[in-house]
Amino acid sequence: MEPEKKDEQFKILLGDDRSEHAQAALALLEDLPLASGTDVTVFRAFSPTQSTDLVLMEEALNQTCNRLKEKGLFAHPELLLGVPTVKFLKHAEEQKPDLIIIGAKGLRATTGILVGGVAQQVVEYAPCPVLVVRAPYHGLREVMVVTDGSASSQRALRFLGGLPMPAGARLWVMHVLPPPPMSMLFMETPMGSAPVAMLDSDQIAAQAAKEEQDGQKLVDDALSTLQAAGKPATGILKRGDAATEIMATVKEHKIDLLVTGSRGHSPIRECVMGSVSRKLVHYSGCSVMVVRQPQPD
Repeated sequence: MEPEKKDEQFKILLGDDRSEHAQAALALLEDLPLASGTDVTVFRAFSPTQSTDLVLMEEALNQTCNRLKEKGLFAHPELLLGVPTVKFLKHAEEQKPDLIIIGAKGLRATTGILVGGVAQQVVEYAPCPVLVVRAPYHGLREVMVVTDGSASSQRALRFLGGLPMPAGARLWVMHVLPPPPMSMLFMETPMGSAPVAMLDSDQIAAQAAKEEQDGQKLVDDALSTLQAAGKPATGILKRGDAATEIMATVKEHKIDLLVTGSRGHSPIRECVMGSVSRKLVHYSGCSVMVVRQPQPD
């Protein structure tokens, strides 16, 4: 007997092209203790040149669906002809999933790249949170969310708070303070940067102390948000270049999943994702979930 769909549960869109990273994405999804009846669309798009493999692709999608049904999920396949990125994003716009889970690289990814073209475009333009999964996948033991106090990072915290985690998963909250205050203040002019004031050691120490106080409050507030959701976590406060410090912490604590907010813009905007979020997706070395702040239509 197949699981019954429950409309109030998460709707998940899973990319499945049978690549190594897609298989890792499937394994991660299977590890999430989702409620019975959670709606999962197992998606793949194909080009006209792949039409001869249509039967094999249908069989592969059905195999994935059967694995998810064994977990009690309401899984169904979606196989469409067209450009994968276009079809994937169009499906997401129409069906409005709560979460997209996709492998970092597909079958046709160029050797040596860190994130494939489909995953990169989906995380840039999708209207919902996107979880980019890297192979090899070893489970969700260490999960870290990055907060900077922005609306998108607040949304990332709330989303993580509502996302079921495997038993035993340990959660971390991280905030990165700016680099140490400089003794000289500069002002941007048409001719470049110009010094405008000199800070003494007491002023520098006071500024650093204020930044640390504000940063610790951000971490404490984030910990309270997760605690209220039944997810106790440990705080981490660092100072320096944000992407560099986050990636070093990912390596130090062997983080399996990094959760970050990002500005949400439409495709016609010049800058779609924040530079830190983009760096983390490409270079962190672990799976990354990007949660954007929705923008007005």
